[in-house]
Amino acid sequence: MRIALLGYGKMGQTIERVAIQRGHDVVARIGRNDTMTDLVKADVVIEFTAPDSAVSNIQLCVNMGLPVVCGTTGWNEKLEEITELISAKNGSLVHASNFSLGVNIFFELNRKLAAMMAPYNDYRISMEEIHHTQKKDAPSGTAVTLAEGIIETTSLNKWHLGTHDESDSLPIDAQRIEDVKGTHSVEYSSAIDDIEIKHTAHSRDGFAIGAVIAAEWITKHKGIFTMKDVLNLS
Repeated sequence: MRIALLGYGKMGQTIERVAIQRGHDVVARIGRNDTMTDLVKADVVIEFTAPDSAVSNIQLCVNMGLPVVCGTTGWNEKLEEITELISAKNGSLVHASNFSLGVNIFFELNRKLAAMMAPYNDYRISMEEIHHTQKKDAPSGTAVTLAEGIIETTSLNKWHLGTHDESDSLPIDAQRIEDVKGTHSVEYSSAIDDIEIKHTAHSRDGFAIGAVIAAEWITKHKGIFTMKDVLNLS
């Protein structure tokens, strides 16, 4: 499979290494100031850039007939527009807040725990996420996905950034620390005891492996999907 990388920072370079290990060819490495001409060489595009460029990148690739794997977060307000484009062009897109196989299992564990805890109102629910200082969005897309999984089955109606309590809202404490790959924890705290689930990434390899697996999968499918579809977790 011939892969084009849109975004060639640390994540893009890790994806390249993993893709080559899995027997694929990386035919384009495109940074912020590079031209897009080499995209035509690819069978699939893996996009890890920034929120301000992700939507236009996806639009370009879909209009070129290229399947896209998008790991950029912070553009959800444009998801409906992208969904309409995918439908109109019979395109292919996998988008996810996190491509790590472990994190996607963690998402499902989070939903199940939230459903189990929903009847017990004595527990205060809170979340913490820690990332490297170069991460631009806060809270992380992964934290937002976790929050949505909690909101689905509990009395909470929204999330907010910070540690202070708000009625019917889930607090998310977002910290930025040098060279942290990604840590997410959800805590249920009461006067009697605490229950906590936590995922800690040790390297970027987990995200890269998931992105390449998604690229292998999306070349055989039409439509808009998430990692739940790729991993058959639906």
